[in-house]
Amino acid sequence: MHRTIFTTPGVNTLLRAASVAFLRLTGWKLDGQLPPGQPKCVLIAAPHTSNWDLPYTLMVAFALRINVYWMGKAQIFRWPFGPVMRWLGGIAVNRAQANNLVAASAQALREADGQVALVVPPEGTRSKTRHWKTGFYWIAHGAGVPIVMAYMDYPRKLSGLGPVLVPSGDIEADMATVKAYYAQFKGKNWEQFDSGS
Repeated sequence: MHRTIFTTPGVNTLLRAASVAFLRLTGWKLDGQLPPGQPKCVLIAAPHTSNWDLPYTLMVAFALRINVYWMGKAQIFRWPFGPVMRWLGGIAVNRAQANNLVAASAQALREADGQVALVVPPEGTRSKTRHWKTGFYWIAHGAGVPIVMAYMDYPRKLSGLGPVLVPSGDIEADMATVKAYYAQFKGKNWEQFDSGS
C-alpha cells in the first residue's frame, strides 16, 4: 500500500496530538482497539451519511493509532486533489468496473505489508439507502481477514471499534449480526440510514 498521512514520520505525531485534542474539546469519546496479533482487517464504516464522516474518521484513526485506507469514487482523485486524497489513505474506485473491485481489494489486502485497515462503508453512498452493499464482507472473506465493526454515533458523540467478526461464508447469518449491532447508532444525517434492511 502507498504511504499515507498515517505513516509519514513527524506529521503523524503532530496530527495525532491535534486529533486527540480536537475530539476531547468537542466532547467526543472513543473506545476500542484493533484485534491483537491481527495486522490486517476490514473496518465497517457506519453509519455513513455525511461528508463530515471522512474528517472525523481520520481523526479517530489518528487517536486510536490505526493506519486506515478508504475507497472513494475516482472523480475525487482527479487533479489537483488526487495526490492529497491518496495521502489521506484514499484508493480510487472506478464504479463502472466495480465487478472486479472485491477481488482486487482482497488481493491488495493479502499482499500488503504491515498494518492495514481498509475502511468500507456498507451503504456505498451518503444518500438515503435501504440496502447495504456486501463488498466489505466479501473483501474480508477473500483476504482471510476479520471484520471490525467501527462506529460513529453523532448524537451521543461516541466513536470507536466494536466487535470483531470473522466471516463464516454464511452471509445471511453474519449480516444479521452486523446489522443488529449497528441498530443502536445514528449518523449525522441519521434519517438516511437504515440498518434493518
